[in-house]
Amino acid sequence: MTETATLQQALMRFLNPAGLDRQRQRVCHHLLACRTEAMGGTALQCSGCGHTQPHYFGCRDRHCPQCQGRAMAQWAKHQQANILPVRYYHVVFTLPHSLNGWVQLHPEVIYRRLFQSAWQTMRTFGRDPKRLGGEMGMSAVLHTWGQNLSQHVHLHCLVPGGALGDDGIWREARRHYLFPVRALSHHFRGHLVSGLRQAATAGELHRVTRPGDVDDQLNTLMATEWVVYSKDCLEHTDTVVRYLARYTRRIAISNARILAVDDRQVTLCYKDYRDRGRRKQLVLDGEEFVRRFLLHVLPKGLMRVRHYGFLANRCRRRRLAQIRQALAVVETAPKADTAASDPEPAYICPHCRLPTLRVIGTLTPQRLKRSCSPNHKEQRYRA
Repeated sequence: MTETATLQQALMRFLNPAGLDRQRQRVCHHLLACRTEAMGGTALQCSGCGHTQPHYFGCRDRHCPQCQGRAMAQWAKHQQANILPVRYYHVVFTLPHSLNGWVQLHPEVIYRRLFQSAWQTMRTFGRDPKRLGGEMGMSAVLHTWGQNLSQHVHLHCLVPGGALGDDGIWREARRHYLFPVRALSHHFRGHLVSGLRQAATAGELHRVTRPGDVDDQLNTLMATEWVVYSKDCLEHTDTVVRYLARYTRRIAISNARILAVDDRQVTLCYKDYRDRGRRKQLVLDGEEFVRRFLLHVLPKGLMRVRHYGFLANRCRRRRLAQIRQALAVVETAPKADTAASDPEPAYICPHCRLPTLRVIGTLTPQRLKRSCSPNHKEQRYRA
């Protein structure tokens, strides 16, 4: 199997732009252009052996497996700086697979209701005076895929284990599962089904046109057990933050998981969680691989990461200071950002293996040989 198989290679071989909506065409156009002549870049030359080579820019699309590494690291660093000295919980809210069709028809509506219902569930349980009786916080990241690229919509939530009461006292959660998952599941199901019914009444689900389909679907959902997972991560909070960071700006698969691409098939590796997480290989027809990949392209402008409660952007700094004061924790001044004073990055020369490649010029963006633009015309990028 080749070691150079990539998502870009699979898209170039099997993608058929005809029939794709504008957003998917746009994303595919970006991914095909990423780190190629179409993006332009810089010319590098080794000061030792004289070797020259191009260095092309990335597309920076949030669905690209090659880009956003620095942005993810910065996000994880920012979140870890806000970690409180309390027990944290990893909570996962999963959408039933029977709603996958509606997700493709009305992704903005379903995703918005999913976020709202997950937070409303946590907020209601946190406000309950018999439980914590205060304001909770939650950071949620949307995932839409499973290991085999199937559609598996769920929210990964990192929740501090406690609530800030109206009296300024921190009330700590003392259970390893935060709240009973069965109770969370029932409340989450009821709130989301109610929200979807309201959306249908308001005409927001207008693409669901089969008579009686909305009522039948919602009634079936209310008779189904929904899955909510909750577990404390007392000693692994940083690990969970890094895990979530990997999916804040990327899509279903990384290049490292694509083992081979030939004229007909794509071979990828995956973890089979139903078989104790064992690594296996999956062979898909090229068109089926592309179809599964494109299931997970998000609508333009949809926020995949959201913060709630005392972690909301508008009040996070003030609320965290109150909580640390209630916990009698002394705040440390953040370290000065030294990124501006960093020297010019040194690139490793592939010939002499020394960090002696230096920028000697710029490369003008070139036209793509194959375009996924809505009008199927070649487009230029400006560096």
